[in-house]
Amino acid sequence: MDWASILYLGITFGLFVIFALIVVRTYSRKRKDENEVAKFRMLDDD
Repeated sequence: MDWASILYLGITFGLFVIFALIVVRTYSRKRKDENEVAKFRMLDDD
């Protein structure tokens, strides 16, 4: 493989890891209550 292919695979893998970290952080049980607060606050304003 040439350097361009290695760089492309590295960037693709890096973006996949970042995406996986965002998903894990967003849907973790510990942060679930924190994420729901904004929704309930918006409903209370009505």
